[in-house]
Amino acid sequence: MNLSLYLLTVLIWGTTWIAIKFQMGEVAVAASIAYRFALASLVLFAMLWLSGRLQPLDRRGQGICLVQGLCLFCLNFLCFYTASQWIPSGLIAVIFSTATLWNAINARLFFKQRIAANVLLGGALGLVGLGLLFWPELVGHEASHESLLGIGLALLGTLFFSAGNMLSSLQQKAGLKPLTTNAWGMLYGALMLVLICLASGTPFTFEWNARYIGSLLYLAIPGSVIGFTAYLTLVGRMGPERAAYCTVLFPVVALNISVFLEGYQWTAPALLGLGLVMLGNVLVFRKPKPVLTEARA
Repeated sequence: MNLSLYLLTVLIWGTTWIAIKFQMGEVAVAASIAYRFALASLVLFAMLWLSGRLQPLDRRGQGICLVQGLCLFCLNFLCFYTASQWIPSGLIAVIFSTATLWNAINARLFFKQRIAANVLLGGALGLVGLGLLFWPELVGHEASHESLLGIGLALLGTLFFSAGNMLSSLQQKAGLKPLTTNAWGMLYGALMLVLICLASGTPFTFEWNARYIGSLLYLAIPGSVIGFTAYLTLVGRMGPERAAYCTVLFPVVALNISVFLEGYQWTAPALLGLGLVMLGNVLVFRKPKPVLTEARA
């Protein structure tokens, strides 16, 4: 089950970059993200209501969903979309992959979970591997004030993502399923994005063409309803630090798709980076050996 959820998350989120690329155009970024999560929330609520699986939430549960929506389905995306204006996508991927390390640290701080050495080592190898994968893009980028701002926003977005992971883990410990908490969280995230658009004077335009509508549907249903549910279920089943290694594998899937769609060519450093990413994956999921204790008479 864990392997199926893991592969499903990696494959879906490794392909959403194509749909996000198709979203870029006349519609403002904040409006597009609001459309995405409003539609995803509607689909989730309809599915849960029809199947009778919508769990009741008390005031505490609703409050956590509100903060989770702000972190995971609002500010997280605004930070990354804005950062992409000033820094290359490869650098964003490298920064986002630090979620494995942030989740391990936050799980230790908030849930007193022991930080496994293999998870930290695997996350570090994955980070180095991504650096090699995107090395030409990274060295070809000139440093500037805007670059530093973009790096700061990407790091802030990663921290918001990690905070959302912790909140989902907290909800699951209380017996709440990701389907229900995601439905409420996405609704709150969409509402906050609408408020941000209204406050900033961002227009709610729409592109009535197959490219925009098709990409919106893909981002809302596979990318959000299925992807976030699978990922956050992994957070509850495997722990935030192991689940977050998905963020290292998303760019690998994206690059392999880019071979066919954009003519990307593998190089020796990139292949070495891919090897390090896969080695990191093995280390992250390696189960620690049980400690044997001597039996006392």
